[in-house]
Amino acid sequence: MAVAEQKNSPAISVSHLVRTFRSPRGIIRALDDVSFTVPKGTITGLIGPDGAGKTTLLRILAGIMAPDGGKAEILGFDPETQGPKLQRHIGYMPQKFGLYEDLTVGENLDLHADLHGVPVERRSEFYAPLLAMTALSPFRSRLAGNLSGGMKQKLGVACSLVHAPPLLLLDEPTVGVDPVSRRDLWEILTTQVRNQGTTLLVSTAYMDEASRFDRVVILYNGHVLGEGNPSDLMSNVRGHVFWVNVPDIAARRLEPLLSQVPGVIDAVGEAEEVRIVSEGTSPPSLPEDMKGARTKSLDPRFEDAFMLLLGQEQGSKGRRSFSPERLGWQNKKRGLLDGGVEDSIVIRDLTRNFGSFCAVDHLTFSVRRGEIFGLLGANGAGKTTTFRMLSGLLLPTSGELRIDGQDVLGAGVSNLRSRLGYMSQKFSLYSQLTVTQNLTFFTSAYGMTGKRQRDRIAEIEEFFELVPYRHESAGLLPLGFRQRLALAASLAHEPSILLLDEPTSGVDPLARREFWRTISQLSLWGISVLVTTHFMTEAEYCDRLAIMSLGRLLALGSPSEIRARARTEACPNPSLEEAFIALLEQENRARDAPL
Repeated sequence: MAVAEQKNSPAISVSHLVRTFRSPRGIIRALDDVSFTVPKGTITGLIGPDGAGKTTLLRILAGIMAPDGGKAEILGFDPETQGPKLQRHIGYMPQKFGLYEDLTVGENLDLHADLHGVPVERRSEFYAPLLAMTALSPFRSRLAGNLSGGMKQKLGVACSLVHAPPLLLLDEPTVGVDPVSRRDLWEILTTQVRNQGTTLLVSTAYMDEASRFDRVVILYNGHVLGEGNPSDLMSNVRGHVFWVNVPDIAARRLEPLLSQVPGVIDAVGEAEEVRIVSEGTSPPSLPEDMKGARTKSLDPRFEDAFMLLLGQEQGSKGRRSFSPERLGWQNKKRGLLDGGVEDSIVIRDLTRNFGSFCAVDHLTFSVRRGEIFGLLGANGAGKTTTFRMLSGLLLPTSGELRIDGQDVLGAGVSNLRSRLGYMSQKFSLYSQLTVTQNLTFFTSAYGMTGKRQRDRIAEIEEFFELVPYRHESAGLLPLGFRQRLALAASLAHEPSILLLDEPTSGVDPLARREFWRTISQLSLWGISVLVTTHFMTEAEYCDRLAIMSLGRLLALGSPSEIRARARTEACPNPSLEEAFIALLEQENRARDAPL
């Protein structure tokens, strides 16, 4: 059946899809009786926690994986029996898009044009608008490996669109992309829908992107938990959302307490307050130790509706209260809080050159004992290079770098490494080893052996709820559990400083909340945390922020001080994301202004 004959039919029709996998935990139903439709010319969002089945569903729709039961029809094709024909009419961008980093931007476009049979004489016609939309025209001869993260994602989208497909399947296309690049990417996608009539099905971990969708499908444990227009779903949570403030209790301390209050489905710190979603349409009863609490009703946002649906599905199961004692910090508490210097990390005029390119340019800031310090910036700003110097993976070209009062270059990185826990931007564990084998390796690297090592691994696996996965290969874990394992490995040797490079990139809101409650409580025990993130809502958890641009320090201060710097008559109360974008755009205009 030809695509042109299906004018009034939906672009995607899914009916009772089932897909199972064997694992050390038994048979997993990744998709369990999933049904929905996607109208042509619309943008539909696929939303759900890690392991909900989003990637499995997109692979089936792309014709690269077969279901165990049920039926899917895409543009009039059956992906199970007509996969090769279907793939000529769709664009598919997986989470790890296969760019060839040793090829240029133009050569990557040519490769995908070859794969999709685009005639050579028509390529200029197709390439010109794609390069213009993605702002990649000046970089056509640049190697893909030398592009920033945001530019790589834009090139991935351009390659997916090179044959002008009527349907585009995108698996978390904005993961790991800074707010400016994320905004630009969405402008590209919405322009494509508006001008070309392309249909988009997009999975995402960013709840604020729901406002861009015509419809959303929420997956949980392999089945559809809810679907419909985002505004309709938000109306279901109206009256359930409140702001809570308790005098003399900081939001970072208050959030984990409120998350354990009966009737509270969700709690998340925002600036000086905590935003909660309640089971009922009135604020929950708060315990006696929260006397003087003030509450105020708030307008809902899509993330509130998402958390309400998941909370109603889960009930109270799975809620975890955090206590550092459970991770073995009993004996370290006094030393962490009382001992040593006030600043855990001191950076002065830190510079790193790669040939003629200056990745980090005379950077100066410090991180206090027990502080959560956020390092923000667009892709390519120099954040990861800074982290690699702190962890000893790169030597500075010049400048001073001190950890716990000791000069890194003078003391030697190996002597200070036991003080550092490092979680890298890319999943750095051993994918073919099991959870327990990974933890055994990392604890051994820090000198743990025998009973102490076995007890420590058991302690970590229990706390991070990795016991059911202990015999499963790390590479097969859902992303949220991989991130848990990576954090567990970085904490295995009880470090006094944590370096977290985009630790929640691509992780769903449930896992992010759990992750940040863990980090917040550790900081209250004196652990110093230096973190990079592209989630501006996460940056609100930080005590102070530094914003980098092209290797230099652009702004330094608390989240409220950063927001104040971007305040204007037109935008008197900017969000942190609005402030971040405004400051970067001011810097770009100043740099481009004629002398």
